[in-house]
Amino acid sequence: MGWNPYGFGYGMMGGWGWLGMLLELAVLALLVYLLIRLFWRNSPGGGPDRASDILRERFARGEIDQETFERMRRELKG
Repeated sequence: MGWNPYGFGYGMMGGWGWLGMLLELAVLALLVYLLIRLFWRNSPGGGPDRASDILRERFARGEIDQETFERMRRELKG
């Protein structure tokens, strides 16, 4: 434990060094991924599940028959 340009001791990582930095970056990347996924899904017209949701709603309301529902669902999976 000597003096270094950043202060005394092992620095902010408490001795973890580059492994601690990688862990912090992984946690940050995970948070960014989760936030993007959350906002993408909740945005109007956004996200891959939105079209399937609309299709199921139309089928439930009786706007389309089962044959049309199945055909359109297959096309969405594409």
